[in-house]
Amino acid sequence: MRKRIRKQIIKSTWDDRIFDLITGLFLIVVVVITLYPIYFVVLASFTEPVNVNSGDLLLYPKDITLSGYKKVFGDSRVWSGYFNTLLYTVCGTVYGTAITVMAGYALSRKDMIGRGLLMKIFVFTMYFSGGMIPTYLVINSMGLVNTRLLMIILGSVSVYNMIIVRSFMASNIPDELLEAARIDGCGNGQFFVKIVLPLSKAVISVIVLYIAVNYWNSYFDAMMYLTDSGKYPLQLYLRTILFQSQAASLNAETAMADPEYAEEMKTMAQVVKYSIIVVATAPIICVYPFIQKYFVKGVMIGSVKG
Repeated sequence: MRKRIRKQIIKSTWDDRIFDLITGLFLIVVVVITLYPIYFVVLASFTEPVNVNSGDLLLYPKDITLSGYKKVFGDSRVWSGYFNTLLYTVCGTVYGTAITVMAGYALSRKDMIGRGLLMKIFVFTMYFSGGMIPTYLVINSMGLVNTRLLMIILGSVSVYNMIIVRSFMASNIPDELLEAARIDGCGNGQFFVKIVLPLSKAVISVIVLYIAVNYWNSYFDAMMYLTDSGKYPLQLYLRTILFQSQAASLNAETAMADPEYAEEMKTMAQVVKYSIIVVATAPIICVYPFIQKYFVKGVMIGSVKG
């Protein structure tokens, strides 16, 4: 006779249900608080300035308009900024990820001579730096001021990211795996390329996202070291357009000559501001879903053992 296997169903008690209900409501509130500002910015970028400034915009757009986007994309500098930012982001992310992963792997190897001393030196640079002026003097002496190469290599390597990679490889790449590879005639280079990199997709995706977001949002380095406006990244161009819109709305001569036009420019500056936020953040947000599964795995590095 076949034994019937009964499924044991654990019934939840009333206090468990109350806890689940409270937790679910709390998470819903957190999600709404987090997403509503983004939702509002997108709506405001498509809404007439009058409705935005009057506070009538809450849940749905009113009097849809593309005036803010026409103002932003009507400036040819935006397309130049997109090209420069894509160039800096792609090249910088590839370069920074390669250096970070290789350095993290080397520091995770127990047979590396001077590993502890190098790690202490790297950590020291996280808390102390030479300062803005000495950094500028060093970059200027190397002839990198006002060059695209500087925008690619500057800030590409972070000690924090290096520590993440080192911790991941130290706990997920066992020494026995290297010993087995050596028995099969695999050298250090082959072991790194054929074994370590495929096993490190999770942490690599996290590092790629961190570096790419940092490059995409960066504007201070360009403001400091670039003098040719043709090399400006998108963020710096959008900052300039926003300041120009605000300056036009605050122009005293325009307000005296044509008050209605001055008021229109003032309200337009608000819509331009929201449109700039969407233009600057939409591309990097669209990239995130493609690496989300690896990002979640990378965030959980070291949280579960056994």
